[in-house]
Order: sequence, then C-alpha cells, then structure tokens
Amino acid sequence: MVEATSNLTPSQRYAASALFAIALNQAQISQTKPLGIPSTDHGGDDGESIRSSGGGDPISEDADLWVHEVSGLLRPVFRCLQIDSSVWHGLEEIAASSLAKDHIGALIKLLSEDASDDNGCSEMVEKETALAKGAEAMVQSIQRGSVSVEAKKEKHVEYENECREKYSVPEAPSLAEDKETESHGEDVVKDGGHNPRIVEDEKHVEEVALLSHERKISVLYELLSACLADKHEENEKCTRSRKGYDARHHVALRLLATWFDIRWIKMEGVETMAACSAMALQKSIENKEEESLSPNSEWDNWKRGGIVGAAALTGGTLMAITGGLAAPAIAAGFGALAPTLGTLVPVIGASGFAAAASAAGTVTGSVAVAASFGAAGAGLAGTKMARRTGDIEEFEFKAIGEDHNQGRLAVEILVAGFVLKEEDFVKPWEGLTSNLERYTVQWESKNIIAVSTAIQDWLTSRVAMELMRQGAMHTVLNSLLAAMAWPATILVAADFIDSKWSIAIDRSDKAGRLLAEALRKGLQGNRPVTLVGFSLGARVVFKCLQALAETEKNAEIVERVVLLGAPISIKNENWRDVRKTVAGRFINVYATNDWTLGVAFRASLLSQGLAGIQPVCIPGIEDVDVSDMVEGHSSYLWKTQQILERLELDNSYPVFRNTL
Repeated sequence: MVEATSNLTPSQRYAASALFAIALNQAQISQTKPLGIPSTDHGGDDGESIRSSGGGDPISEDADLWVHEVSGLLRPVFRCLQIDSSVWHGLEEIAASSLAKDHIGALIKLLSEDASDDNGCSEMVEKETALAKGAEAMVQSIQRGSVSVEAKKEKHVEYENECREKYSVPEAPSLAEDKETESHGEDVVKDGGHNPRIVEDEKHVEEVALLSHERKISVLYELLSACLADKHEENEKCTRSRKGYDARHHVALRLLATWFDIRWIKMEGVETMAACSAMALQKSIENKEEESLSPNSEWDNWKRGGIVGAAALTGGTLMAITGGLAAPAIAAGFGALAPTLGTLVPVIGASGFAAAASAAGTVTGSVAVAASFGAAGAGLAGTKMARRTGDIEEFEFKAIGEDHNQGRLAVEILVAGFVLKEEDFVKPWEGLTSNLERYTVQWESKNIIAVSTAIQDWLTSRVAMELMRQGAMHTVLNSLLAAMAWPATILVAADFIDSKWSIAIDRSDKAGRLLAEALRKGLQGNRPVTLVGFSLGARVVFKCLQALAETEKNAEIVERVVLLGAPISIKNENWRDVRKTVAGRFINVYATNDWTLGVAFRASLLSQGLAGIQPVCIPGIEDVDVSDMVEGHSSYLWKTQQILERLELDNSYPVFRNTL
C-alpha cells in the first residue's frame, strides 16, 4: 500500500498530535465531570474519577487512562502521523498532566506556522484550499440530499397534534418548589451558536484566530485519517479490541473541533469525504485487479479483515467503515470532488474518484460496501435478532431518515418504550434533523402496546381524572409514599397495570441484552453509536449498557446516551459502571410531574429513587429537568424531538442544565 505524504510540516504534526492527545484525556475526564461545568462536591468523590500524572504518579502506572500506551488509542495515531517514537511517552505525559490545557495556546500557535520555504508554503496553501473546498462541497451535498427542516417539522407537528388529541391527560402540579436543592454552580448560558462560551477556554480564542479555516480543516482531516488508519498496536496488553472508528476518538475530535470553533456539520463533511476517499481507492484497486481475480477471490478480497477497506490518505492507510455510497446526493457530490481530491490523493487520481462515484450506486458497489464494514447483508437495516434471550419474540432494526448508504461514519439507534400503536416505534423520531445514519428498534410490540394501553386507559378514566383534580398524584410523588399510604383507588390502578408492567420490564431487560449483542457483533459497522430511548426504551438502552459493561469497560462502541423518562432505579443499579461504557455525553432527562411513571413503577421501588422523575446525581451524568415541557408520561411520544433539540447533542459541552 502506497502512503501519501502529509500536508503538515513535522512540527505541525507534532502539535496536532499533542492537541489530540489533550482532547482525548479531557474527553475521558468528562465521564466523571461534564466539560464546562464548574467543580462541585456532587455527592463527594467516589474514588473513580480520572487521575492525572500532574499529581505525582507517572502515566505508566495508570493503565486506565485513555492516553496510556495500552489503550491503543494514541500510539497508532502517532505512528500514522510519523511522529518520532522517542517523544511518544512525553506526549502521553503532557496529555495526562493537570497542566495540559496550559499547552493548548502554544500548540495552536505552532500549528499556525507555515512551511519554511516559499514553494512548500505555496503547495501547502493550495492543498489546504482544495481540501476545505472539498469539505464544503460535501457539506452542501449532505444538505441537498436531506429533506428540508421545515418539511420535517410540519410532519412532526401533525403527529403531535394527533397524539395530543388522543393521549393528553391533565397535568399534575410540578414538584420543583418542594424538592431539596443542590447547587451545581452557574448555568451554562445557551447563546444559540455552535458552542457555549466556556470561560476556561476563552484564553485560547486569540491563538485560534491565528489559524485559518483551511488549516483547521486540514488538521482535523489528517487526525481523522490517523484515527481510522490500520496501524494498531502490537502490544499484547493493548485493551482496544476493535478496529475502526473508536467512539473515544470521535469524542476527542468533537472536542477539538469545538476548540477550533468549527461547526460539527463541517466535520461530518470531512468524515464523509474520508469515507468516499477510502472507497475510491478500494474501487480503484478492485478495477485494476478485476481481470486477474475470480469472482470468489474478489469477494474474499472485500471481506478480508471483516471491516477493512484500506486507502492511502494524508498520513496513512484509512479503513472504509461506512455503510455505503449508494445515495444519489453523495454520489453526485463525490463526482464533483474528483478533481479536488485527486490532487490530494495522487494514488487514486481524479479518474479513480469519478469511477468510484459512478460505481457507488450500483448493486455490486452497495453489496461490496456492506461487506467492507463487517455487516451481513445490509447491516442493521431489517436485521431481526434471533430469539435466543428468554421470551423475546420481536426485536428488529428499522432504518429511518434519509441518511442511509451515504458514507456516514456515526450511527444513532433510537428506542421507543411507550407505544400505543406500531407506528409509534418510528414516528417520534422522524422529525429529527441530525445527519447520523439512524435506526429505530421495534421490539416486543404486543407487550409494549398492551402495557401502554392499560396505563392510558386508566389515565383517562373518571377515577383518575378526579384524583388529579384533588392533587392526589402530587402527594404520591412529593413524599414517595409506601404503597400502604396511597389512596385505595391508586392501588387498584397499580394492581391493574402491574401484571402487564412486570412482563414489559422483563422484556425490556432482555431486549437490552439483544441490543448489546448486536453492537458487540458490529452490525452497525465499527462506527461510534448514539443511543436514545424514552420510557421502557430508555430501560432497554440502560440494560444494553449494563451488558456492555460486563465485557466492554472502555467505551469503544457507544459515544453518547440520552435516557428520557427512564423506569430505572437510582440506588440499586450500577450507574457508575454503566457511565464508563459511554465515551461522551450521558444525559438523564426527567420530569418531576411524571406521576404516571411513579404509579406504574410501584412505591416499593420509588423508595430507591427513580431516574425518570428525579436526578440521579452521579458524576459525569447530566441531569436535565423537563417538567416544563412534559405534561405526562405519554408526552415523550411527541416531545422527545423538541427535548433533543434543546440538549444540542452535537456540542461537547452541556448547553441546557438546571440548577437543582
């Protein structure tokens, strides 16, 4: 495999590597202290927070650090960027130091320097300009290929109106004034821009201004290429078990883009362009070898390594770990990029990109791409998990949105859990405007519809309406009373719901294990995953993370998690272990007025706390109170989209947070 020469100078590659290492360590720190939130006791140190070498212990003694050599996260990047091995350990020590962020300004200044000779500087600027134009063209292609935001919102409003008419119930009083308060410092102000202004990073604004937009894109592109490169550690102690786009790398790049003040959609354009580049080279190699290969050996070539399709890119070999390039919008954008990318990747050339663009939309191309990222058939889409876990009868992934087979390097899996008809597994998510490749899970619809209908029937009964008018539900949640103290009519309702609810809880726990099995098998491709679930769907997600925690404690797979109205106990679940399986943001969305969840979950467990109606108060988990948005548990059907928009998941920092 021929390797292309990096467009950065040696000192710039060193600076880029150091910045990435610092971002990687800061991303890990956010697992116990969300970035941008001032330090607080937050219930005291649980002894599991991330240590830094600045306190005295050398990094070599702390193998749990993501920047440690056995993590397999940094040294392959250093190797790909041709960093002298004699400085690797020093870079790791700097990244893990408590003074690491003090180096950011100097490293950014180093990145801003140009090549020493005029010819080299001119060539660098030319390539950087071509790369930035290519990224912009891909962003435009992504935006052209998507349904308009207005059309999505209009469709979702129709669904919301339909749900409100059928399922809305009177709102119980909020408990905001009754619960104990706990200060978490000043709120982070949501300014409507790409990222909130975090005071601790403002000192680097001047240095960032020295970097041109083109240089920022070039640095991010080369770091991405290095993250995806097939240059893994030979160290037997390496804890990284998977190749591909590691979720921890994704979080670090997201944070670095924040420091560079680059909107994330630009980075998505860079990711898609990298995926296209990989496929272009693979297709080019295939075309050259086509005459000498038999059909069987050609197929074996695609399957080699499970997910590997190598490409010579700036700084090293890149793996094609994308779900495909069959979408017309991307194929068109890809073809338009041929002249630009051809100058950056000479081994392919413009003709190679053009050939790949035309081949991407063919059946053969699509099948080959599916094989290249390790999926059987079409990956998650249409996959039905075998009934190997208890009584699970239905567990199927369904593709939603328009971002499939478009070279996306990240996946989102969405799980509904309060469902009154089969279409409710899909419709709550259709209005989302993210550019991820998205899937919803349809699971145990018979049982989930049964328990949801039972709850809804009781909510709309005359007895329930009278209890709400009397404020009885407020009493139930405010005091978290034992079952014997509840009004008899509420106990009757709980008994009526309980049998169906118990079955649904059991199925959700087993469905969570099936989801974990799918992720471990890599059916999503070796790409970072965002998991979102509401109601019992949130429990599916949580149980999935618990299953991953049994074997995967290093957050390779899952990047972000959002739980909404989760029927999960706070005190008798391993929240801290589960948090370690998520590389990036972990958000618990709750509503203090969701008394429906309280009745369904029963008072015996309310005494242990319930994530769906109160904060979990675990370091590294963002607790977000949406009582002002949620009228009742069924509201998550039509309010989830609005809540997710409010959370602004693409930001590295929390932008919406309550002062408890």
